[in-house]
Amino acid sequence: MFNSLTGTITGKFPKQIFIDTGGVEWDICIPDSNLDMLPTVGSVCRVFTFLQHTETAMQMYGFASADERTLFFDLMKVEGIGAKAAVKIMSSVSSARLMQVLDDGDLEMLEKIPGVGKKTAGKMLLALKGKLSLRETPSVVRISPEVPFNDVVISLVSMGYDKRLVEQKIALLSETLQNDAAFAGKTQKEKEDALFRRAIVELS
Repeated sequence: MFNSLTGTITGKFPKQIFIDTGGVEWDICIPDSNLDMLPTVGSVCRVFTFLQHTETAMQMYGFASADERTLFFDLMKVEGIGAKAAVKIMSSVSSARLMQVLDDGDLEMLEKIPGVGKKTAGKMLLALKGKLSLRETPSVVRISPEVPFNDVVISLVSMGYDKRLVEQKIALLSETLQNDAAFAGKTQKEKEDALFRRAIVELS
């Protein structure tokens, strides 16, 4: 139903992030490892989502990339691992490290991961060993301080756009828009939102 949400980060907490999308603030459960991949509060970002709907509750889960979400789905295929347990596991170990442990068949290391006992570790090896892969591993994007509107650049690069092209585009757009009285009168957050939307259109 929902593939992803793009909006402004309004709060970051352990295993939780708030994102405002045009006046609607979403409360999203997210692994701590993925939380660290996203930019700071006040930045615009894209989060890949999964909505779990049960008879008693609804919970939105978020991930820094489609690959991270796929790993979440793969973990839930293991008997005994539900959504909350998968988030706990992903919060305790990076995706790359988890796949290495599984590929090595390191049962002892698996058992040390919070939320994974001896029985679950065995089931994970049986179900997932040699079957996981990441096309790319997201990381925190570092942008040089002199680049204008750093948070917008970070958000766009995190979405997969080329860093050099993004920096050039944001620098050009910000210089052009600064001469616009309406843009100059906006708050910093409004300027970032306007730049983000404009850049998405032009980069696409």
